[in-house]
This record gives sequence, C-alpha cells and structure tokens, in this order.
Amino acid sequence: MKRLIAVAAVAALAACAGKPPESHVSEIKTEALGLGPATAPQIPEKWWAAFGDPALDGLVDQALMDSPTLATAMARLRRAESEISLTRAATLPQANFEAQEMRERLSGNYIIPPPYGGSTQWIGTAQANLSWSLDFFGKQESQLAKVRATSEAASLDVAAARLALAGSVTQAYISLARAYALSDAAADAVKQRQSILTLTKTLISHGLEASASQPLAEAQVAAAQVELAHVGGLKDIAVHELALLTGQGANAYDIARPKLNALALTLPDILPADLLARRADIAAAKARILSANAGEEIARKAFYPDINLVGTVGLAAVGLGPLFSSDSLQVGAGPAIHLPIFDGGQLQARYNGAAAQRDESVATYNELLLVAVRQTADALSALKTLNDQAALMQQMRTAADASADVAARRYKSGLAPQLPVFTSQDLVIQARRQDAVLGTDIASAKVSLVMALGGGFVPLPQETSVARQEETHE
Repeated sequence: MKRLIAVAAVAALAACAGKPPESHVSEIKTEALGLGPATAPQIPEKWWAAFGDPALDGLVDQALMDSPTLATAMARLRRAESEISLTRAATLPQANFEAQEMRERLSGNYIIPPPYGGSTQWIGTAQANLSWSLDFFGKQESQLAKVRATSEAASLDVAAARLALAGSVTQAYISLARAYALSDAAADAVKQRQSILTLTKTLISHGLEASASQPLAEAQVAAAQVELAHVGGLKDIAVHELALLTGQGANAYDIARPKLNALALTLPDILPADLLARRADIAAAKARILSANAGEEIARKAFYPDINLVGTVGLAAVGLGPLFSSDSLQVGAGPAIHLPIFDGGQLQARYNGAAAQRDESVATYNELLLVAVRQTADALSALKTLNDQAALMQQMRTAADASADVAARRYKSGLAPQLPVFTSQDLVIQARRQDAVLGTDIASAKVSLVMALGGGFVPLPQETSVARQEETHE
C-alpha cells in the first residue's frame, strides 16, 4: 500500500508540469536564390589559397594561430568538454574516505554514561562511504545529452570562428589590394593633370591659350593629389585591420603590396541548396536546440524522485586504544530516496524557464537561417552585378581612351579648346579607377558568397561526433 501511495504521488507531481506548445523550426527554402538540387563540389577547406598569394596564406595561418577571438572559442570548447567528463563521472559509483581524531569533552547528561560521560576524551572515527545513483527516471541521461549537445555547439562555434576569421583576413587583404589599385589610378591622374598643366602653361606663353585656363588646370592637379592622399589612408586602414586580425599589433604594419590573382577563386556554376546546411553557425544553432530540449527534459524529470544506493563502513570509538578493535566497527547499507512534494512552485518555474530557453533557441535558429538566406542572396546578386559590369568595363575604357586621344590631339593642334581635354581625361581616370577596383570587388563578392555558404566546413553526422567526444574522454 505504501508503495502504491508513493507511485501515485509521483504521478500526480509529474502531471503538474504543464508542457508548453512546441516551437516551429523553419526549413531552408532556396528556390529563389539560384541554388539548385544538383550536387556541387565541396568548397576547399583552405579556399583562400586559390588567390595564389603566399603572403595571404601566411596572414590567415597567423590569424588562426594567434587570434584572441579564436582562443576564446577554443576555451569555451574545452570548458564544454570538461562538463561532459563531469556529468559522466556523476553517473558512476562514488566513494570517499574520511578519518578524524578530536579531543572532546563529553556531556554527562547525554547518551554516553559515566565514567566517559562528563569527561574529556579523544573521539576517533574512520569511515569509507559509497553512493550510486540508479537514475531510474533518466535524469542523468538527460543531463549528459544536454552537455554533449552544448559541447557539440561549442565545437561548431570554433569552426564558425575559424571561417569568420579567415574570411575577415581575406577581405581585409583584398581591401589592401583595392587601395593599392586606387593609389595607382590616383597617381596616374596626378601625372595626367600635371601634363595638362605643363601644356597649358606652354600654350599661354605662346599666346595660344587664355591665362584664365591656368588656375583651372592647377585646381585639377590639386584635386588629383587630394585623391592620392585619401587612398593612401585607405591602405593604412587595411594594414591596421590585418594587424588586429592576426594578433600581431604594430609588427604587422610592414605588409607588402598584395600580389593576389583577384579572379582566381572559382565557384561552381550551380550551387546546391544543401550548402546552406553546411554552415557551422547553423549547425551550432541546431545543437543548441538539442541542448535546450534536453534541458527541458531535465526540468521535467526533476518532478520524479532520486533513488540512490548508499553504504558506509568504518570505525568509531571513545579513546585512542579501542579505535581499531572489532567492537568499533560500523557498517550500514540501503536505499536513499528523495521525493519533492511541496516546493512553493520552484520545480514548475524551472520547467517553464527551460521551455522558454527551448523556444529561444528555436527562434535564434530560425533568425539565423533567414540571415543566412539573405547573405547568400545578397552575395549572389552582388556577384552577378559585378560580372555584368566587368563585361561592359572594357568597352567603356576603350571608348574613353579613344576620346581622350582625339581631344588631346585637337587641343595640341589648336582646333579645340581645353575644356574637352579635361572632360575626356576625367572619363579616362574614372574608367581606370573603376577597372582597378572591379576585380577586387568581384573577389570580395566571391569571398562573401563562400562565407555565406559555410566555406569548407563539412558537418559530421551527429552520432559520429558524439562517439568521437566519448572516445576523447575515455
């Protein structure tokens, strides 16, 4: 009868945990993104090496070795792995040994009669304790599932941090290459404007040009010099960013001019939709949903009793002499049960909090999925636009060079005023500037697409990952 009453009480308490509604996990829908069902080659793990610049390879390697950001992610992973070991240890039998010898005055009006009662004696104890949680209701199993999922998420965070760091270094390096290209275009503009100024002064001295043309030519030279100084600042900013990302500080400020092949990084013509599922941050968000689900199970199972086996064996005696005699032996063993009955609603509150955390993890995953889809769509659109621009850029530059050549020859022969020369030269400078940055912009868009699709990350099956973690800790 007592056993039935206990079971009924447990069932009643468990029924008090009202289960909140399940959250909805979004699915990836990529029909409108240009991602097809076909299988594409895996993006190389070291995709940045395709640019063919050893200096870039060295900077990425340095960043992956010394970056504080990556070190933080690695520390979190080690902490999560230690939680697995700690939780697994709690499922095993626990044993400890305690010994004590203390000088104590014994009460003369308590359980020990005279002559020991009322006297001061040495009280000695030596005891070994054993306990083992039987985990009838799977509480420890749920706890282990939670920390495993948390560790898996931390491991995936490391992979995501590595990709983000490699992408940031590559983008900064491309920015440095872009700044050098802009600097070349600005330097060419200064030379062209100075040539026009020299020609203007010559024509004025021969009475072939009004003196009012000289201030305009001088202003054009000054404007080109301002632009040259501006792009010099852009180079410094890119170098500073690389120094920060690689964790080298001022030691990295002497980075040489990039020699990357901006168009070398190639991507498959057809990108499969499952590339989005290869993103480490999305996989980490999924792992956190599993962790939150396990946390909810832990909170639900807290309504059930804890049943343990406990045992003790030891010695206890009044006085030093009899401590190690057979009559001082103490032995005990039996079950121990802890059953929550009235707790003021603490268990229910913890359960509601765990359910809310599950909902939060699902919402975070759904939001991250939407962001990933947008990043991919933006990168695809940007790459398409830049490729279309590249197809027209050659035509623009050829036409601009031809126009500038005609205007210069007409001006030198006195058949046209100076203003068409300025106009045509401006068009040439603009074409050269756009051509200089277009290649690096295409490279940057490709890097953005690679990062949006998870880089070279290859997710392991969940069961394989868990098995690997268990092997690590055995």
